[in-house]
Amino acid sequence: MEVFDDYAYFYNLFYGDKDYSYEAEQVIELCERYQSEKNVFSILDLGCGTGKHDLELVKRGLKVTGVDFSEKMISIAKSMQFEKKENSLKFYVDDIRTFQAIGKYDAVISMFHVMSYQNKNEDIMKAFETANRALEEGGLFIFDVWYGPGVLSDKPSVRVKTVEDESNILIRHAIPNMFADSNLVDVCYDVLVIDKETFTCRELKEKHSMRYYFVPEIQLMLKLSGFEFLACLDCQTLQEADYNSWTAYFITRKITK
Repeated sequence: MEVFDDYAYFYNLFYGDKDYSYEAEQVIELCERYQSEKNVFSILDLGCGTGKHDLELVKRGLKVTGVDFSEKMISIAKSMQFEKKENSLKFYVDDIRTFQAIGKYDAVISMFHVMSYQNKNEDIMKAFETANRALEEGGLFIFDVWYGPGVLSDKPSVRVKTVEDESNILIRHAIPNMFADSNLVDVCYDVLVIDKETFTCRELKEKHSMRYYFVPEIQLMLKLSGFEFLACLDCQTLQEADYNSWTAYFITRKITK
């Protein structure tokens, strides 16, 4: 089963408490902090999911293009587009490792740990190359990952989350399995979907393989992909990442030739 296949239908429900507005503001703050050459007006979002970050950025006057491999995710994103925003917000179904952007962007972002889904070196390198091709000279590339020092300091554990809407109650068990030799965590999701009207129950199972990354390896990959490393910041505080940082933003700039 494709990752996020059936899960796509319930994605926004499980992450209804995620503060997309705040994270969009973080993106803008980081662009203002590190973009020395010109203001950011156009953004490419690699792995946009259901487009909630993109909708928030468009609200703030930016022009955004979102790309995601999941047709179902993009279908949901398109269904939420604001009226009269067609020229400011576009969505495409494509692989971020091979996507060919039309035109250049002031910044490229990749949020909610999309780069941690790139489990192999060649996968994340191809994603970096996509970002580089899409950027104007000197443009920013901002992405977040599971941050190795924080993950190893506070190892993943079994988590249970219950949410509901007008039709269903959903109970999700997230069971991690760590692989030290490859810096991977397989998060096995077992989701029970209970119909409120009929009280029938069905089960969804998916495995999401997540790679946690460290600064030296990311720095090397960025350099090989034509980027200058600028900072690694805690996703909550926007201060320098440390052993308490489970997730971290990497801020980089396309090297001007």
